[in-house]
Amino acid sequence: MRKEYDFSKMKGQKNPYIKELKAQVTIRLDKETIEYFKGLARKTGMSYQNLINLYLRECVETKKEPILQWSHPT
Repeated sequence: MRKEYDFSKMKGQKNPYIKELKAQVTIRLDKETIEYFKGLARKTGMSYQNLINLYLRECVETKKEPILQWSHPT
């Protein structure tokens, strides 16, 4: 084995299986929600889309469910 390798001339390859890992969707979010995640993105250096995905994945893994309270019209 060599002590050092020169990777400067290597060409990067995209993951051919990425389309099987994620699905593109369109979702409407509140402006405040988007700004919150964009703020986190600036702090972490990650994209806000990845942060939203990480949060939603955590919700799935912990089976977190929203608490909904419906108001009845009187």
